[in-house]
Amino acid sequence: MPQRAPLLPAREHRLGLAKLGTLDRRRTLWGLALAVILPSVVEAIVVASGYRNVAMTMLVQLAAAVAVAVVGGLWPAAFAAVVGALLLNYFSVEPIGSFQIADPQVVGELAIFIAVACAVGLAVGAATRRYEQATRAQADARAMAELARGMLGSGGSIEDFLERVRAALGLRAVTLLDRREPGTLEVGPGWAVVASAGSAPPVTPPAADDVVVADEDYTLLAGGRALEPAERRMMEAFGAYLVAIRQGRQLASSREANRRLEEGNKIRTSILRAVSHDLRTPLSGIKLSVSSLRQPGVDFAPEERAELLATIEDYTDRLSALVGNLLDMSRISADSVTPLLRTVRWREGIPKWPADVAARIEDRVSDGGPAVVADPVLLERVVANLVENAVKHAPGSPIELEAGLAGAGPGGRGSGELRVVDHGAGIPPEQLLAVFSPFQRAGDSGAQASGIGLGLAVAKGFAEAMGGGIVAQQTPGGGLTMRVVLPLAEDDGGAHPPVGGGRGAAQQRAGDDGDPASAVSAP
Repeated sequence: MPQRAPLLPAREHRLGLAKLGTLDRRRTLWGLALAVILPSVVEAIVVASGYRNVAMTMLVQLAAAVAVAVVGGLWPAAFAAVVGALLLNYFSVEPIGSFQIADPQVVGELAIFIAVACAVGLAVGAATRRYEQATRAQADARAMAELARGMLGSGGSIEDFLERVRAALGLRAVTLLDRREPGTLEVGPGWAVVASAGSAPPVTPPAADDVVVADEDYTLLAGGRALEPAERRMMEAFGAYLVAIRQGRQLASSREANRRLEEGNKIRTSILRAVSHDLRTPLSGIKLSVSSLRQPGVDFAPEERAELLATIEDYTDRLSALVGNLLDMSRISADSVTPLLRTVRWREGIPKWPADVAARIEDRVSDGGPAVVADPVLLERVVANLVENAVKHAPGSPIELEAGLAGAGPGGRGSGELRVVDHGAGIPPEQLLAVFSPFQRAGDSGAQASGIGLGLAVAKGFAEAMGGGIVAQQTPGGGLTMRVVLPLAEDDGGAHPPVGGGRGAAQQRAGDDGDPASAVSAP
């Protein structure tokens, strides 16, 4: 056994557990001292007052023996009874000044006095032991409650919990071992250190001052000193609580992993369905147009050739948008979007529209107005997806763009908003939140069937990555209003650090056709 380190200062024993083991010895010493002092004081008072009632003096000595029993238990009480009987015999029983007893009846009274004093001492000692056990149990419960509150209120690492256990028991160090190989009985290759707290923590039982087995898979090692029986019980309770916490976290982690796998399978299934339908159609159109142009012996008129080339270009753009949305959604799901935030005016986030879309847009966004914190490229992508959604689902309806203030945001910081308003059929109130889920589409035929239902999900993911969000509302009179809410800039020229969980950022600038691209990190 290695040399034990000195005990920690008394302030480390926050719960007073180390004092419980020495309480009985102190009481015994105090009881023995009082066993000599109290009977002597009682007899001295009786002699000094000249009082000669032996029965009353015997009762007072009995009371002194009971007081000694309360302090020291059975053996000091018995010693006090013997001392009191001797003093009674010498100073109060005839003949005075001698240990001889003239009346045989007094002998019986003194014997009964000693027996009663011992019985009372036994009862009081038992009650005292019960009180100590109750005090110890109360201290154990208080320690467990304090550690439970600390564990629940702190966040919860195993190291923090072990540190609380170490400080509560006044140990130098505490280590938790985990058995990795079933059937391993001793610490060795099959055991691993889960966590430790304190200085120079032991990592094997031979290096520890005490070992507490929490269950068949976990063991606690104590460093600094051997544990008292009460402390060992406390450590066993700590170990059981720690094992329950660790197993609960492992179960929660498994549930979260299963949930992610389920979501991943659902997304993969949806992607396969979308690819089989939405990607096959433009590929078939491109293949047919190219095959027609390459047909030998067929001479197309200029307008026919232009129509086939326009079809190829249109389907290629659709394919590019579909693949871009799929990639963006995968990066958003992996929390790998890293916006390059700076102070932006809403006008900077309005993309250049194709002629057919521009003819339907009523742009009321001024060049001035409040500035927000955003990535301009991501903001363009958000606005483009919202407008594209409005164009699809509100045919013939004007699309209104408006900017303004949205009130206080998180932490009391002001927010600005950009509203994309259409006056189409709208959607029921109970489906307003569902429109942002991936692969949600309003219909499966006509113009509404184009796309794979990722535009709004991608827009919401980008807005949240910039520290804002998107809120869907019904337009008064019919239709749908999408509100892009972003935090207001604190100044007009400050740069802001990147946010999000990405590992880097790579700006993808707009192509020649004017479609906005995204700033996302490589997966």
